[in-house]
Amino acid sequence: MLAFILRRLAQAVIVMLTVAFIAFMLFQYVGDPVTNLLGQDATPEQRTQLRADLGLDQPFPVQFARFVGNAVQGEFGLSLRQGRKVSALVVERFPATLELSLTAAAIALVLGIPLGVYAALRRGTFLSQAVMTLSLLGVSLPSFLIGILLILFFAVTLKWLPSFGRGDVVAIGQWTTGFLTVDGWKHLILPAITLAIFQLTLIMRLVRAEMLEVLRTDYIRFARARGLTNSAVYFGHALKNTLVPVITITGLQLGALIAFAIITETVFQWPGMGALFIQAVTFADIPVMAAYLCLIALIFVVINLVVDLLYFAVDPRLRVEGSAGGH
Repeated sequence: MLAFILRRLAQAVIVMLTVAFIAFMLFQYVGDPVTNLLGQDATPEQRTQLRADLGLDQPFPVQFARFVGNAVQGEFGLSLRQGRKVSALVVERFPATLELSLTAAAIALVLGIPLGVYAALRRGTFLSQAVMTLSLLGVSLPSFLIGILLILFFAVTLKWLPSFGRGDVVAIGQWTTGFLTVDGWKHLILPAITLAIFQLTLIMRLVRAEMLEVLRTDYIRFARARGLTNSAVYFGHALKNTLVPVITITGLQLGALIAFAIITETVFQWPGMGALFIQAVTFADIPVMAAYLCLIALIFVVINLVVDLLYFAVDPRLRVEGSAGGH
């Protein structure tokens, strides 16, 4: 187990160094930070002085080492557009994105797994067919269209829910959350549902397919031959083995929710990292783009490590293989 964790950590370090190198190259080849900070009218002396202050006159390896050292501390310099520290912008925006993504992931899991199990166990029934038909719509429709339709129905027509913004939030230190206010929950519902629908349908269809596959295996037949009840067979044996690939997809999709919530945040004017990244791309704000790239890579690396550890908890075959490999 320890050797497995060390191998994964070594792989994670390599991945993060690769991503850091890509982010560092943004500073080298996308725009000129000196021109962005001083403007076109700066004198050659001012440009030379600023390049020295930023360390841009140093050799390439020295600049990259300094960039990695600062990135480890969460420092990516100043935003070229807002003139504020990038780390402060991330601390300000990341809670909104994480809150939205976790809520969407919870909706997808709480609804996706039971619906997938039902569609597998009751396949051929009218309700099961209706669920699968609706899942096709969820997979096919783009997120921005789903968001617009939800706004039109629940915000414009029924006037039940707000259509944009984050609502009232509570500050806990530097962290802000809307989970502690009624208005925050009202603003969260529509964007969370919009972001969750694709993941929900994906998880539901995956659970159904895996459940049907597991139910055809020999050990399920043996469990039935031993006289176990349907509930014991379905939920004690079949579902547990069905969840192994589901864990992988769920982990990756959680990272995708955080990374690709850009469209949903734009539709609902949600003040998260996605909206910040769109602004950074529009104005070629390289420090913000580099910070976003490194942060998303770190999230994926951490999630993948957690998923690998969950495999050991869910699938006993991996523990046996790991023990055999160690000996």
